[in-house]
Amino acid sequence: MIKAIKGTKDILPENIGKWNFLESVVKKISLEFHYGEIRTPIFEETGLFSRGIGESSDIVSKEMYTFVDRSGTSITLKPEMTASVVRAYIEHSFDKQQSFKKYFYISPMFRQERPQAGRLRQFHQFGVEALGSNNFTLDAEVILMAYLILKEMGLNNLSVKINSLGVPESRENYKKILRSFLSDKFDGLSDDSKRRYDTNILRIFDSKDERDIQIMENAPHLIEYLDDDSLEHFENVKQILLKAGVPIEVDPILVRGLDYYTNTTFEITSGSVGTQTALCGGGRYNLLVKQLGGKDIPGVGFAAGMERILLACENENVLNLPGSTIDLYVVSINKNFGKEIFEIVCLLRGKGLSVEMDYQNRSVKAQMREANRLKASKVLMIGGDEYERGTAILKSMEDGEQKEISLSKLDKIIREG
Repeated sequence: MIKAIKGTKDILPENIGKWNFLESVVKKISLEFHYGEIRTPIFEETGLFSRGIGESSDIVSKEMYTFVDRSGTSITLKPEMTASVVRAYIEHSFDKQQSFKKYFYISPMFRQERPQAGRLRQFHQFGVEALGSNNFTLDAEVILMAYLILKEMGLNNLSVKINSLGVPESRENYKKILRSFLSDKFDGLSDDSKRRYDTNILRIFDSKDERDIQIMENAPHLIEYLDDDSLEHFENVKQILLKAGVPIEVDPILVRGLDYYTNTTFEITSGSVGTQTALCGGGRYNLLVKQLGGKDIPGVGFAAGMERILLACENENVLNLPGSTIDLYVVSINKNFGKEIFEIVCLLRGKGLSVEMDYQNRSVKAQMREANRLKASKVLMIGGDEYERGTAILKSMEDGEQKEISLSKLDKIIREG
């Protein structure tokens, strides 16, 4: 039997209501903040991600789904969305126009990593990107949006962690200080951290290896070496968020895994999803547009994992959505009456009603059970002597009341109850 590829998952009709609800919350809040929806292709040229995310990142070096197409072009299924949005921004010349744009997206992503709870190889994210301004209010805005979406989903067990990575100059100076601190401790680092020592030293703070964690406990923090402008920017962001009621916590070792971040970085975690606690993360990326061939345009945004959010909602038992219902189930009393029933069903569907019928020639009793299972508001029983008189029996499933109605005025009577 052919099964779904490891790390992928079917979203079945009985679960889709949760996904639709989350998407509706994302769209509602994004539109309230005047973000327009953007949809980019599911694959891009590989160079977009290697240049944008960084060759040394785990995503590029270990996790991307990359292949060569028939024209000899290296193609990658997108592992994240920010680089794709920036590519679109540049390709449509918004950078040359110095345009200020705010986007939101909902999209599948692909990374070949070890599948676990809330983490799949094909997963789904929503997020926002604001391009064209370095104003600290935008940093606060995207963090506030992420927090409001999660709160509207009913989640309570949330922690909002923020930090600043400063500008490249102060960060490069700090990297020298950090290398100096680790130089005599190098042999005690894990293999991954030894590799990161030269390629992406800040990521050593992300290590889950106990040896690395012990070593990094006494490491100097980047925030202690930031320039005055970066510190002022960060302080303004914090003040706005506190006034907006966002319970922030400064985390000096929060560095995020992508190379393009500058200044503000943040992560929202949940205690309701097990070991993979991060639901959402992002920050400012003032260098990315230029790195990808555009003008010197600043940006800020976030991405959130939909599977993890829904898992957190399930664990906190906060998604009590109404079950799906239909307006009407049409029961056939006569055998071999499918053609006549189908014509009536199509007529009612054309009037905007949700209607279902029996396709398996089952008994009246079995059809009534199916109407109950589908939570039909009403049942229309067609056939017998009533059909000969041009009428049918309409039954309310809520109180069991039945009445004989004219088939010629069917949709009007059903709508009016």
